[in-house]
Amino acid sequence: MSKPNNSFVSPPKKLLQKKFDKFAEEIIKQLQKNGHDAYLVGGCIRDQLIDIPAKDFDVATSATPEQIRKIFKASRIIGKRFKLVHVYKGSQVIEVSTFRASGAKSNQEKIVKDQLGKILRDNVWGTIEEDCERRDFTINSLYFDPIQKKLFDKHQGINDSYKRKIVSIGDPMLRFEEDPVRSLRAVRFATKLNFKIDKQIKDAIYEKGHLLSSISNARRFDEFNKIFMHGKAQHNFEKLETFDLLKHLVSHVGQSNSYGYRLQMSALINTDNRIYEGKSVTPGFLLAAILWPKLIEIATVENLISTRRFFPNMDKILRDQQILTAVPRRFYTYIKDIWSLQLRLQSRIKNQPFKVLQHPRFRAAYDLLLLRIEASNSKSDIGDWWTKFQSCNRQTKLEMIKRHRENSSNSKKFGLSGELG
Repeated sequence: MSKPNNSFVSPPKKLLQKKFDKFAEEIIKQLQKNGHDAYLVGGCIRDQLIDIPAKDFDVATSATPEQIRKIFKASRIIGKRFKLVHVYKGSQVIEVSTFRASGAKSNQEKIVKDQLGKILRDNVWGTIEEDCERRDFTINSLYFDPIQKKLFDKHQGINDSYKRKIVSIGDPMLRFEEDPVRSLRAVRFATKLNFKIDKQIKDAIYEKGHLLSSISNARRFDEFNKIFMHGKAQHNFEKLETFDLLKHLVSHVGQSNSYGYRLQMSALINTDNRIYEGKSVTPGFLLAAILWPKLIEIATVENLISTRRFFPNMDKILRDQQILTAVPRRFYTYIKDIWSLQLRLQSRIKNQPFKVLQHPRFRAAYDLLLLRIEASNSKSDIGDWWTKFQSCNRQTKLEMIKRHRENSSNSKKFGLSGELG
């Protein structure tokens, strides 16, 4: 066990009254039983203080990954850059990390950094005091022992939580060099928690934001999901654009008040609304909507979508995005299906609508069509047509197809007025 430290403070009454995850508490008990310090750390403490339901309960301990692994049979060590241990109980997973050494000790141990100062590997173990110095923001540097009711708060994280302010631990210029993703995290926490960003952090974002280009596209895709798939997509999009960070996550951003920008905003708001309503969301659909304006910009010839340009450029648009975020292969087909179906939704030739209705991506394609109509301010009745076609009987469907064929002058004209330049 570590020596007493004056950074331990009396836990607020609110924290003492909160209930924490039982499995996380079991892990802490077992670690302490085996002679190690162990605490709940970070977001779960912060969220409880400001009355936000905590979702992830992380544990920090003086035990090394190998020692943790020996204590918990249902566990495995993960990560190379930072070694962690995942402890399992049924479908539940608790992340357990070892206290890391301070920067000075790590440098003596030859911590691995690149030429820009970004940490490539850091598995030098230390104390709770040193580990606290390695945390990014004060609100994430709170350690609470729910068994012995002890709270470690070296950097006034409780005070900053109550002030609803995001403050860096150490010089943010240096900290963002060590890990450029901290600039994205600052924005994400600000929108998630409705906190203000400290001026020093703002300055560091503007100064060091360009370093995000050195982050792997796989890690950036992970951040894309955290930023846009948890109910604050619109606010994050706008704030990232303000800080000139959006270009590191999205390959095309529409100009303000343009059709492209309106469609992107509609897609982001739609994603947020679905989350609030408890519906499923996928980054594949959001990317399909965000990138659609760029695709039709390239594919449009004389105010119509040219199929000769449309289909070949789908892969190009996705490759451009892939440079920024490592979009998993399964989403490639998903996105291309949604895009291709936009043309089939519009043509409605012969009995094709029946086949389109049975397509596994129909619902997603239909949702994108409605967003396109809304963003383009189109007077087309195509959205209403497909809404009715889904619910009516077969005879009515056949009559609808016949009327469309009789009233349509050209089934090979693609695109909505208002989105074609």
